[in-house]
Amino acid sequence: MSTTSTMTGQAGLFFPRSDTGDTFLQLMSNPFSSSVKSDSILIAILTALGTTALIFVGFLLIRPFNSTVYAPRLRYADEKHKPPPLGKGLFAWYHPVFKYNEGQYVETIGLDATIFLRFGRMCRNMFIVLAIVGCAIIIPINITNGIKLQNNIAAGGGTAIKDAVFLMTPQYLFGNVFWTFVVIAYVFDIIICGFLWWNYRAVHRLRRAYMESPEYQNSLHSRTLMISDIPRKLRSDQGIVEITDHVKTTQEVPKPSIGRNVKDIPDLIEQHEQAVIELEEVLAKYLKKPNQLPAERPLCKPSKKDPEYTNKDEKVDAINYLTARIERLERKVKEARETVDKRDAMPYGFASYETISTAHTVAYAARNKHWNGTIVQLAPRPNDLIWKNLPLDAKTRRWRRFVNNLWITLLTGFYFIPNALIAVFLSDLSHLGQVWDSFDTELKKNPKFWAIVQGIAAPAITSLFYYFLPIIFRRLSVNAGDLTKTSRERHVIHQLYSFFVFNNLLVFSLFAAAFQLVAAIVQKANASGESFSQIVEELAIFELIMMALVGVSSFWVTWLVQRNLGAAIDLAQVVNLAWGSFSRKFLNPTPRELIKRTAPPPFDYASYYNYFLFYSTVALCFAALQPITLVVTAVYFTLDASMKKYLLLYVFCTKTESGGQYWRVLFNRFLVGAFIANIIIACMCGARGYGQKWMMLAAMIPLPLLLIGFKIYCKKTFDDALKYYTTADMAKGVEAAAPIDKESRRRDRVAVRFGNPSLYQKLTVPMVNKKSAHLLSELYRGRLDGDIGATAGYSDVYSMKRMSKETPGKAAGIASPFEFVSENQMDFENFKNRPEFAEEHGGEGSVYGHISRPGTPSTVMGMDRGRSASRDSMRAPDESGVVYPAGYHSTPSALREYSPSPDRSFGRLDSDQSNPYVRDESSLLGGAAPMGRQNPTQAYTPYTPEHDASQDYFRPMR
Repeated sequence: MSTTSTMTGQAGLFFPRSDTGDTFLQLMSNPFSSSVKSDSILIAILTALGTTALIFVGFLLIRPFNSTVYAPRLRYADEKHKPPPLGKGLFAWYHPVFKYNEGQYVETIGLDATIFLRFGRMCRNMFIVLAIVGCAIIIPINITNGIKLQNNIAAGGGTAIKDAVFLMTPQYLFGNVFWTFVVIAYVFDIIICGFLWWNYRAVHRLRRAYMESPEYQNSLHSRTLMISDIPRKLRSDQGIVEITDHVKTTQEVPKPSIGRNVKDIPDLIEQHEQAVIELEEVLAKYLKKPNQLPAERPLCKPSKKDPEYTNKDEKVDAINYLTARIERLERKVKEARETVDKRDAMPYGFASYETISTAHTVAYAARNKHWNGTIVQLAPRPNDLIWKNLPLDAKTRRWRRFVNNLWITLLTGFYFIPNALIAVFLSDLSHLGQVWDSFDTELKKNPKFWAIVQGIAAPAITSLFYYFLPIIFRRLSVNAGDLTKTSRERHVIHQLYSFFVFNNLLVFSLFAAAFQLVAAIVQKANASGESFSQIVEELAIFELIMMALVGVSSFWVTWLVQRNLGAAIDLAQVVNLAWGSFSRKFLNPTPRELIKRTAPPPFDYASYYNYFLFYSTVALCFAALQPITLVVTAVYFTLDASMKKYLLLYVFCTKTESGGQYWRVLFNRFLVGAFIANIIIACMCGARGYGQKWMMLAAMIPLPLLLIGFKIYCKKTFDDALKYYTTADMAKGVEAAAPIDKESRRRDRVAVRFGNPSLYQKLTVPMVNKKSAHLLSELYRGRLDGDIGATAGYSDVYSMKRMSKETPGKAAGIASPFEFVSENQMDFENFKNRPEFAEEHGGEGSVYGHISRPGTPSTVMGMDRGRSASRDSMRAPDESGVVYPAGYHSTPSALREYSPSPDRSFGRLDSDQSNPYVRDESSLLGGAAPMGRQNPTQAYTPYTPEHDASQDYFRPMR
């Protein structure tokens, strides 16, 4: 019985016996009924290449006249990170892009971007070799045997199939010829492992050079350890020293810094930033035409987190409400910062050593040690930390990881339902009309309209989902307790790859076979009463899987061809150009949004790596079924590997530099792709290797074992040297490798650099277009200088004009809680030195030179310290002590210069200040007392001004 008749005969098992039910099952069982012929593939290739060439020509013509989009790094990067200059010629970019060596790439764009380019080149070279080997062996065998079979069919009076696409597949092969595919599996695995090994060595070389670089050698995080899950009895600076001593006792005494409870300050800052953005959006829309304001003022609903308003459904004046909310939140942030208590320690901390060798040796020794449940590891860059997850204990993280994995499994496992419905019905609305009579009538009335809907709906819905998918996975990873952004991105790569392989490859390719198999099993079980094992044996599962994969292989060829078009669109920055023009003309972008649009956009490593891995896995899986997939993939990587050089050199920036920590995730995923490809070849041998299929399958058993062995070999050979600058075995040879400035390292501000940024980061100020500045006095109706709460506006004081300090007797200009930006200033060049912009577009501003953090508290530098002669675990830290940022207090109130009071509004106008938002660098912490000093093992003596700051760090009471 044919598959279609089987499904039709079983329609009554799932649906009432009707034509609609039969049609639905037929469509679901064979969604690829319209097979792609060789002419269709040729047309798809020519169309994709032609469109790609057209977009590339457009890039050549537009690039010289739009440096904001096509060379933002060239405009803003400092001398060290600035790429080579570009001329105005059409091909002026060729020489600097293709003549740069790998060492220059590391200096200019960083190690993460360099390894990404190397990975792209590896894929290009690998698939060129695979295409040559695969096509030279597989295609002649398939075509020769296919033609013989078709000639025999024609001689017997049958209809021969001469389509080249099907003749290149193994569907006409039988018997011993499948030994060739067993050999091909070994050859492919050897080629894959060879390229992976070669590039593993190269990444190892790059990583070691990165560790020897002055930037890494002089950084604080490179010689700092992060300790988490600290038990309560060890939550002190002395406790951190005890932990590191227990792991490995060294000549150097680490400089410790225990984490402190910042309470709800991060949440308040987040609410403040959201309110600022909302206010900017409201003002941008309301003040779009300053000379023609709308008749009605904008309204909004109060925030659900705002306790000032009980009726959350009642709309209020948006401008007044948001400004008052911003001021209230600023006041709360200041009051919270003043109450941070040094004694309220958290279960994490940091320990900094004088030398990198010592820090890495201790971290290496702590790999398998968890004394008192603590975890000791190398500290990441401060801007890489996800601070809100550091206080989580191990039990909470385990539970969150379990919930996170459950959600991801459900999302990955059940997405096949909408995915199948989109593939069957939305991509071809005539299928939907076959099972929905009223829609079929409407479809026939307006065929052109529904043809447009069909061409847009399926790709739009799919693209929209895939746009939000990385965002969903990032939030799930953060909720699961990831401690760093780098680990979050590695998990996102893993989750995206699993999702794409399961849904877009396996389910999409085998859905028809699985549906047919289930229906056939149900039919046979009802008709004959045979056991499940007997039915499965009779149905020839391997044959069913092989034919389903052969049927869909032509689709993946055309799909991979279209990826070349996507690479060209990425190079031409079509989306950025189109969205920038559209938003400026039809929307109301805020000054902040306009500034950010001129900045180098951050490169999304997780998404791009996932695409590269998924394309590679598709090509490997269908290499034996349709060898031209290898050719198409080699062409794609040849084009894209070159295009990404330009994009990373001149357009994109690395938001958070990980130092090349993505490589092992890529390596593991590539081995998974090779393993899946081996399984598909095994299914082919099991389906058609008549007589010797079990011998063929047995011959393929060593393949997964060889892949696992290769993984273990690379791990033992390279991984420790990739992660640690030194280990116990090689510490002696590296310790004296480079001289260090011990004097400057004695003054390390560990508590400042690795302090929660919510304690000192400057609060965001609303930005307004300067052309609307003269309207603010009217907008606030006299509320600019006082509290903008419910009582504002009822005093004569609010209507008085402030006198100008520069010109006595004259009224001052408009003073308001805003930052005015003129049209010609809305460029990233003018704001690249501000952390609120730079950290989103260059990773702590490293691409644009050194950026000081406004509002970072000043610190008292410690004096020289000597090494302790004691070698026991009770050694105290250096006597100069660790320097903490202002804002930490030994006692909640005694050491404050003043207590917070309701009449001291944060950021309010002072008598000698014309703008309440133009504050000095330390205004957020101006009332904070200096850090107290403590000996955790004895009674505590609080800090007093008459104490000598260099002698009281761990001073016991006398």
